[in-house]
Amino acid sequence: MSKIKSCAKKDMLARDDFIQDDTWRIFRIMSEFVDGFEILSRVGKAVSIFGSARAKPESRHYKHAEEIAYNIAKAGYAVITGSGPGLMEAANKGARRADGYSIGLNIQLPCEQKPNRFVDTVLSFRYFFVRKVMFVKYAKAFVILPGGYGTLDEFFEAITLIQTNRIAKFPVVLFDSKYWRPLLDWLKSTVYKHGNIDKEDMELFVLADNPKEVVQAIKRFYEKD
Repeated sequence: MSKIKSCAKKDMLARDDFIQDDTWRIFRIMSEFVDGFEILSRVGKAVSIFGSARAKPESRHYKHAEEIAYNIAKAGYAVITGSGPGLMEAANKGARRADGYSIGLNIQLPCEQKPNRFVDTVLSFRYFFVRKVMFVKYAKAFVILPGGYGTLDEFFEAITLIQTNRIAKFPVVLFDSKYWRPLLDWLKSTVYKHGNIDKEDMELFVLADNPKEVVQAIKRFYEKD
């Protein structure tokens, strides 16, 4: 049994004090929104970076994530990650190496995720949906590196919000075309073929294979405005 499954079976998030009364949970949710808005509203322009928590420091994706964040910070953007290990750690590390500023939006899980040591400011959330609002609301772009369900969730959340005009269009950059190509081929050959998305929906994101291309894609987008 995996560590995540064993922890989930062990507790299911420890049954917080609000479990007996959903009405009182509203105050906890409100407090997370208030704290997030208050702190992140002062950050200025920022880029949210997503990717696998399982990537090792010696992996090429870790090195790419660090370089991407370094270039983003040098371009004057703050870096927002989920604050955890793997590619999140790499991104926060890259921002620090560039003397940039980075924020970690930590999530409380059955197996506690500890913020990595390169985060400048940590915000902790119990509710995924509050945390997801923070990733989107204060980001000028999303950079999606190779990852699992959580990374895919953030990617599809972003393009769904753009597709439905719930938020203004902004750059969504998928890094490492070799990793993402099978998914994009499936979207085109199956989802689009069945009429479940439009051709324009396949243009809500761009691909990049070089860390410097990521910043260039973000700059190009805003230079058009």
